[in-house]
Formats: sequence, C-alpha cells, structure tokens
Amino acid sequence: MALGSGLGNGMITANLASISGEMGLYLAEANILLAVYVAFNATANLMLVKARVQFGIPATMHVVLGALMAAQVVQLLHPTLGTAILARAVSGLASGGLTTLSLYNIFQVFPVKSRPVAAVIGFSLPQLAIPLARMFPLSAIAPLGWQGLHLIELAMALAAWAMLNLMPLPPVERGKVFEPLDAVTVMLTITSMLLICTVCALGRYYWWTDAAWLGWALAAAIPMLALALFIEDRRERPLLLVRWFGTKEIVFFILVAIVVRLALSEQTYAAIGLLTLGGLTSDQLHPLFATVMVAMAAGIATVALTLRPDRVVPTIMVAAVIIGLGAWLDTHSTSLTRPPELYLSQALLGFGTTLFLGPALLFGIGQIITRGPNYLVSFIVLFSTTQNVGGLAGSALLSTIQVGRARAHSERLAEALSTGAPAVVKRIATYAHLLESRVTDPTALRQQANGLLGQALSGQANVLAFNDAFWVVTILAFGIATFIAGMTLLARLQAGTAQPAQVTP
Repeated sequence: MALGSGLGNGMITANLASISGEMGLYLAEANILLAVYVAFNATANLMLVKARVQFGIPATMHVVLGALMAAQVVQLLHPTLGTAILARAVSGLASGGLTTLSLYNIFQVFPVKSRPVAAVIGFSLPQLAIPLARMFPLSAIAPLGWQGLHLIELAMALAAWAMLNLMPLPPVERGKVFEPLDAVTVMLTITSMLLICTVCALGRYYWWTDAAWLGWALAAAIPMLALALFIEDRRERPLLLVRWFGTKEIVFFILVAIVVRLALSEQTYAAIGLLTLGGLTSDQLHPLFATVMVAMAAGIATVALTLRPDRVVPTIMVAAVIIGLGAWLDTHSTSLTRPPELYLSQALLGFGTTLFLGPALLFGIGQIITRGPNYLVSFIVLFSTTQNVGGLAGSALLSTIQVGRARAHSERLAEALSTGAPAVVKRIATYAHLLESRVTDPTALRQQANGLLGQALSGQANVLAFNDAFWVVTILAFGIATFIAGMTLLARLQAGTAQPAQVTP
C-alpha cells in the first residue's frame, strides 16, 4: 500500500518527456499532470480524515480505490489529456489515503509502546516508490502508448483493494463530523493549490516573466488560500487550526521542512538532468537507483533503531549535513560523469531523505500529544503540503537556476573562444573530418562543423549550470544545519540563564 501511493506518479515523472510526445503535447503542457497530482495529494487529507471518522476507514478507502481504478480504466480506454488529468487528480487523492492506510496497517504489527517507530516507518516507506519507479524497464511500460504505466497503477490499486478486504482493520469509533463549511474550505484550498502547483510546474517552461498568466494565477491563488484560512480561523470546529501554524515551534518546523525538501530536489531534478544531458536513458540508471533505494531503506532502519524524543532536532540537523555533503560531491561533475561517479552522493541524499522524514514526523507528533488530537488534521495537511508542494517548488527553483546559469556560462564560453584560436580551429577540423563522408559541399560542411562546436559549447555550459545548482543545494543544506545548531545552542543558553542560581548556606 505504501509503494502504491507513489509508484504511478513516480513512473510518470520519470518518463514524462516521452509520454508527452506520445500524447501529442509539448513537455510544458504535459507538466500539468504533475501539478494536478501534487495539488490533490497535498490537500487529500482535508477530505479523507473526516470521511474516515464519519463513514469508517474501509468504506472510505473502497470509494477512493474504486475511483482510482475507474479513472485508470477510462484512461486506458480513451487516452486523452482530459482523462489523464482526471486520472492524476484521483491518483493524488488516493495516494494520501493509501499512505494513511499503510500507516494503519503497520500499527497492527507493532505493540502500542512502539507506535512512534511504526509511524516513522509507515510515513517513510512511500519514499521507496521514487527510486523503484525509475527501475522499471522501458520495455515493460512503453509499448502501446505507455499504457503499461496505467496498467501498473491499476494493478497496485487492485492489490491494495484486495488486501483491504483480506486483512480488515479493527473497527474505530464513528460519528457525524462533516459540516457545510468544510466543502467551502476544501474547494478554496484545492483551487488555490492547483493554481500554485501549476505555476511551479510550468513557470520554467513558459518562463516566469514572459507569461502574464503565471502572475494572474498566483494573484488569484493567494487571496483564495487566505480566505480559506480566514474562514477556518473563525469557525467553532475548524478543519485547520490556523493560529497554531503561527506558533514558534511550527514556524521552525515549516522553515526546516521546506528548505530540506528544496534541497532534496537535487536528486529528482539536477542529478537526473545531468545524466540525461549525457545521453543516458532510464534503463541505464537502474543500478544508481537500486543504490539509492538501499540507502533509503538504511535511513529508515537507522531512524527506527535510534530515534528518541530528545534526538529529534539533532537527527534533523545530521540529515541536513548528509544531504549537503551529497550535493557537494556532485559539484565536481563534468560532461563525462556517469552513474558510477554518483553512487556515493546519491546514496547520501537517499539516506538523508528518510533520515529527515522520521524525526520531522516525530516532532509533529510531539506537538499533537501536548495539544490534543484535534491538531492531527492540521499537522497532516501541513506535513503533506511542505513535502509535496516543497518538492515541486524545489524542482522549479533548481531548474530556473540551471537555465539562467546555462545562459550565463554559454555567453562566457563563447566570449572566451576565438574563431582563430588553434584549439578552436583544430576542433572544427575534427568535426569536419567526421562529417565529410556525408556532406560534400564545403560551405555546408563548415556550417555543420561550427554547429557541432556550438552544441559542444552549449553542453558544457549546461554541465557548469548543473554544478551551480548543486552548489545552491549544498549551501541550503549546510545553512539549515547551521541554523538548527544555532537555535539549539540559543535555547540551551536561555534555559541555563533561566535556572535560579544555587546558593551555598
């Protein structure tokens, strides 16, 4: 169930460029599929938490899984952009339900005293779907218009539905909890998240300052989100406890969670982008992601075996340092970098990912325990939003930096090259020699040789730009680790000065 929550979207993310061509779309247009999934996944628990209380867990998940299976069947029978968007929306909603369902099931395995460990494992397991998605062979999912992707997601939904029936969860207390204003909050939140995620997913393709509709989308999203929070703040029984979001502890959590999630985009965007630039396909990256998957599993095991309430903040700091170290190792990449050179760095990033999630979750659980179960929905929505929207925003940030720096490096390299320089003349002559068996016209031969030189220059500029993106991640990760260390030291100093002095009689 945990793997099913993210496997389908992971495979679509890994193969989106090819899928867009099959659908007759530009890559920029196809990215709307990612935006829709993230928006619905981030807000899924706004609807599902109360639905589970009012209708019960099995009934709620039967409806959700049934909708997911129906959406995949429709997409298989009538593959269009509209049905694909519908399938992604339902998949995002179902993903939130499957994550929680996997958590409920793992709770049945552990004794009550080990529930925090179970929670850490349950929330970390879905992360394994990301490297697993990139390990599926193209021969299994690409034929028949990439219908293999939808067949796999349909199969995972069927398997989850079967397990839900074969291993029913114990009954829970039910009651009437839905209120009319819930629908208003849900609609406002989903619409605003759709607009924000669309801007994050498409901004780098249409470019932020070139497409006016990007600004209008944000201008519409922010008031809608503010209105939803205003309504919740004035309700007697709100879905979201808005004032809690402004407390010192939660602001600290939001800052750390978003920055770490931004840093983790190094693996999903920058490292993959660098290898794709070198001409590698996903089939050639299987050993790399097998390594990442093992490292993630090791991170989950490490947290489960070592985590205690007093180690939460230090563990998050260590995770940030490990992520920064992995990103720093990647800053030395060249155009000849291949997966074996990235095994260590990407393993560190994978380990850091699951090492961070467990303590971050436990931090939130600690806040809920001290304040009461009414804060559960607010924390789950907050945690899901920082991780999902933060990941999308991280890819948008790194891609924007990479594109901008590639232009700057390209201009600098072009200025440094003189057409009369011996090295340039020699390189053009080499290209011309490679082409002369196919191009007989001297003018065309020279033009094509110069074009190949331009392509080589552009490739080198992009590699340098990816290294700059790796540096940004390095600075972000080490910066948040330093910030956590500083806040921890300040808190201890304040605690020390607050203690009354000991007076010797």
